[in-house]
Amino acid sequence: NTAVFEAETEKSGIKVKWQRAGTEITESEKYVIKTEGNKHSLTINNVGKEDDVTYAVIAGSSKVKFELKVKEPGTAFSEQFRFHHYFQSHMPPSRIKSMEIISSAETQPEPPLDPIGLFVARPQDGEVTVGGNITFTAKVAGESLLKKPSVKWFKGKWMDLASKVGQHLQLHDSYDRNTKVYTFEMEIIEANMTFAGGYRCEVSTKDKFDSSSFNLTVNGKVDSSHLFFFSFSCPCIFFPGHDDGAEFNFSSLLKKRGEGKSESQSDVDVWDILRKAPPTEYEKIAFQYGITDLRGMLKRLKRIKKEEKKSTAFLKKLDPAYQVDKGQKIKLMVEVANPDADVKWLKNGQEIQVSGRYIFESVGNKRILTINHCSLADDAAYECVVGDEKSFTELFVKEPPILITHPLEDQMVMVGERVEFECEVSEEGATVKWEKDGIELTREETFKYRFKKDGKKQYLIINESTKEDSGHYTVKTNGGVSVAELIVQEKKLEVYQSIADLTVKARDQAVFKCEVSDENVKGIWLKNGKEVIPDERIKISHIGRIHKLTIEDVTPEDEADYSFIPQGFAYNLSAKLQFLEPPKIHLDCLGQSPDTIVVVAGNKLRLDVPVSGDPTPTVIWQKVNKAVPGTTCNDFILHFHCPQLLFESEGRVRVEMHEDHCVFIIEGAEKEDEGVYRVILKNPVGEDKADITVKVIDVPDPPEAPTISNIGEDYCTVHWQPPKYDGGQPVLGYILERKKKKSYRWMRLNFDLLKELTYEAKRMIEGVVYEMRIYAVNSIGMSRPSPASQPFMPIAPPSEPTHFTVEDVSDSTVSLKWRPPERIGAGGLDGYMLEYCKDGSTEWIPALPGLTERTSALIKDLVTGDKLYFRIKAVNLAGESGAATIKEPVTVQEILQRPKFWLPRHLRQTLVKKVGETVNIVIPFQGKPRPKITWLKDGQTLDSKDVGIRNSSTDTILFIRKAELHHSGAYEVTLQIENMSDKVAITIQIIDKPGPPQNIKLVDVWGFNAALEWTPPQDDGNAQILGYTVQKADKKTMEWYTVFDHYRRTNCIVSDLIMGNEYFFRVFSENLCGLSETAATTKNPAYIQKTGTTYKPPCYKEHDFSEAPKFTHPLVNRSVIAGYNTTLSCAVRGIPKPKIFWFKNKMDLSGDAKYRMFSKQGVLTLEIRKPSPFDGGIYTCKAVNECGEAEIECRLDVRGKQLNPMDNPNTAMRRE
Repeated sequence: NTAVFEAETEKSGIKVKWQRAGTEITESEKYVIKTEGNKHSLTINNVGKEDDVTYAVIAGSSKVKFELKVKEPGTAFSEQFRFHHYFQSHMPPSRIKSMEIISSAETQPEPPLDPIGLFVARPQDGEVTVGGNITFTAKVAGESLLKKPSVKWFKGKWMDLASKVGQHLQLHDSYDRNTKVYTFEMEIIEANMTFAGGYRCEVSTKDKFDSSSFNLTVNGKVDSSHLFFFSFSCPCIFFPGHDDGAEFNFSSLLKKRGEGKSESQSDVDVWDILRKAPPTEYEKIAFQYGITDLRGMLKRLKRIKKEEKKSTAFLKKLDPAYQVDKGQKIKLMVEVANPDADVKWLKNGQEIQVSGRYIFESVGNKRILTINHCSLADDAAYECVVGDEKSFTELFVKEPPILITHPLEDQMVMVGERVEFECEVSEEGATVKWEKDGIELTREETFKYRFKKDGKKQYLIINESTKEDSGHYTVKTNGGVSVAELIVQEKKLEVYQSIADLTVKARDQAVFKCEVSDENVKGIWLKNGKEVIPDERIKISHIGRIHKLTIEDVTPEDEADYSFIPQGFAYNLSAKLQFLEPPKIHLDCLGQSPDTIVVVAGNKLRLDVPVSGDPTPTVIWQKVNKAVPGTTCNDFILHFHCPQLLFESEGRVRVEMHEDHCVFIIEGAEKEDEGVYRVILKNPVGEDKADITVKVIDVPDPPEAPTISNIGEDYCTVHWQPPKYDGGQPVLGYILERKKKKSYRWMRLNFDLLKELTYEAKRMIEGVVYEMRIYAVNSIGMSRPSPASQPFMPIAPPSEPTHFTVEDVSDSTVSLKWRPPERIGAGGLDGYMLEYCKDGSTEWIPALPGLTERTSALIKDLVTGDKLYFRIKAVNLAGESGAATIKEPVTVQEILQRPKFWLPRHLRQTLVKKVGETVNIVIPFQGKPRPKITWLKDGQTLDSKDVGIRNSSTDTILFIRKAELHHSGAYEVTLQIENMSDKVAITIQIIDKPGPPQNIKLVDVWGFNAALEWTPPQDDGNAQILGYTVQKADKKTMEWYTVFDHYRRTNCIVSDLIMGNEYFFRVFSENLCGLSETAATTKNPAYIQKTGTTYKPPCYKEHDFSEAPKFTHPLVNRSVIAGYNTTLSCAVRGIPKPKIFWFKNKMDLSGDAKYRMFSKQGVLTLEIRKPSPFDGGIYTCKAVNECGEAEIECRLDVRGKQLNPMDNPNTAMRRE
């Protein structure tokens, strides 16, 4: 026969290539290729069995594959069928290579309910193009749940999508009260390529948990130049065993196959199997028995096959190989010829040490190695070494076979549906093989099949099934096999008239009608997924091709989704019955004056309003301000059936809609929320409304700050006003609190509520600053505190001043004085207020502007001859004290007073001062009017440049800043008032240290005594000489010792001198200022001769101790760190003392300030200050004297600083 394949591109002029089994087809007699505009065809003549292969057509970057099935002749299926396929060049390969059969008369059935776990329906895999929207739905049965289950959506393993909700992702949930099913939806908006991948939905309740995984495939946008429409005409496809045009009954093909249960394999020696098997079977054996390192095992096999020489050290060697199961124990044993021989055990060439897993035993000639709990790490080459001979073996650790714990299940799907085979194996990540009808499915066919691993689960996925996918699918492991059958059905049923949505009113009749192409097809009617049972009101009829469902006297319970499902076909004809009911608000107070709903401010108001109506009415909430007619209302409108307007359901004041009621909520009620609220229900049938009054009561507003008056020593009076707003309830009373200004602790003053607006606060501490505040209280509670009052201090005024007297009176002034009051108090003393009153008057006139802080005052500009009374008051924060008054009036008139000096006692004798001291003489006097004062010295007027004179009305002062000897003498001061006078004389003596005695001489020396004499000093320092101090000193030490002090004569005898010593003597003079600064000293010493025979010492020849320089301690080579001072030391001797020179690299260092040289007791030291690497080199020390010279040298190395790891290297380099 001839097969024709046709393809149609979106545009004409596109070059198309055809391929057969991956090889491009060239035009020939067998293959005819035609192109007409945008239509392309491939004709295969003389079809044979060899043409049963995979073909492909390529346009640009787009490619689609298809198959040609060739059956035995004579059973051809005459009906021609066409494959329509759209695909896009930028889709993933799995999508490009998939094939989809589309039938306009067939719809996809709903996913089956999940009878296991919490899910009623699990979210299914989905595909979406870039920029498109897709919704995944999960349904959970809520009939047995006490509360709403918790659902989480994840992408991948860990990404919780709850935190990603926004522009591209929305999560929704709802609850159907009729079916008691929770529906959870994840909506992806404007998808892009990054959204593709695996997703997971997790649902959990108090004691249950379930999860479901699904995938999202995001396809790129369609390139119109590469878009295909395929039409395949295949008259040569045959199905053996059926007549032409025969009808297939796919249900007869369904059968349940017994699952092939994996049986545990018997304990076999894999090593033995490998040695006997041909090389072509190695890979098959490795897969069957779970060998992971086949290449290494074959290397060992080749090594073992070599012939071994006969051994002299071993009676019995190790076997060529051992095999042990993972986790088991094995013993390796050899027999040695010498029972005393020592053996070594090696693993991969490394000696094995004794441990808990490796145990060595020696029993006679036997040497045993025991390995406990074998793991894959023990799969290695082992050796036993005796002397120079070795015994070699291989240990293979066999993993347990991979078992199929959950087998495959048979599946029956319709053409185009997704197929997913799932099995579970005993280990994660295990390798399995998938086969279809005995042919292995490879990765090269990923355009049709997709393999997936998820832990222990293995998946084979066929995204879009075709009839050619029917067959038996097998999954194989090295420990088991599981087989399942896939049946792909194709049925066609045309629907001439589908059922339509109905909208009816109460008591009306509802009729659902549909018409299908086959009058013999029966079906069932469903209401919300449950089969409809006919009764007196509900009738079901089937006449020919027409199916009817009639409902009489429709009630609200009849509103539901109705479906008609033809038996044997994957069709679901659905429609909705909508019941119309006028809206109704069900409140007890309707038709009456609504009761006032009282809510406390800050509390939550929740008002449940039962409503009814079908379709669901629109709810409008209004706040009506009845106090001001004509004002606009504030509307809270919620369209229950328009999700885009649900923003009104958020916020502090909001409305929530439920199936049979709406809830008006005010979170944290405020005063502004008070008023009349109107709820209006509207739907197409009618309208209803009701008014609800809400009153908000609250605690009162805080009163204004209280005022303080009548402040006393420990009390005050507090006044306040009522609050402006009483909170809707009458004020019951007030609470008063006080605190210290610098404190944070308020103290309550009353425990019973104060009914009045004034209160006298007592028991306060004088001098402490206080503040007051007030609370208002009503039946709801206590208001916030008022602002604090102005700070105040409880204080009392001071007592009156004391000793208020007149000090002086002149023709226009009066001088007054007083003492501070006895009690001042905590308020302190701000000052004194002085007043006077004329004799015969009662008006007191301030004597001074303002207050004075002094305790005396001079009142000026008074009228001569006036008689005045004077009084004084002390003033502080609390006010004025009582007045202290002079009882008798004071006449403003000058009083004549005789001049007189009041000479202090210490000035009545000579005033003695030392040179350089300050002289300050103060002489008080009296006399009025102010007298004239005159100072004289020795009858002469004083020089004002040398001596300072200061006079006042009450005293005179003589001041000498720095006394000199010429300031000594008799001073006279005279006080003159008209013809009256007074004078006093003062003697001042300025003294200084005396000069040394004169003419000191040694008069006589005898025995242990020496006689001295001298004359008094020429300068006695203007003071009497009080005595002399005599001292002696041994000529050898010249240390002076006092012999006499305060000695008054001018001659003396010094005794108790030591025989054989020579002495000098000196004498100091002394007056009131102290000892003279210098002393008179004898010119010649006094020699105390020894008594008896005079010893003549022998005469010796003087010894020559001269010696050339010699180093007794050498210089030592040193290595130091740069930047730290260092020293070089050595020791030298020589007589006379040698002269020392230091050199660096033969250069003299004498003039370099960087180096310091020291020499102490023959130890020579050279100090180098902060050396740098430049200071390294050869240092030489040279010693020279009259007898010769010597030198010594050493090497000094200066290293750079070591960098601290915590330092910055750049900083360290700069430092260096």
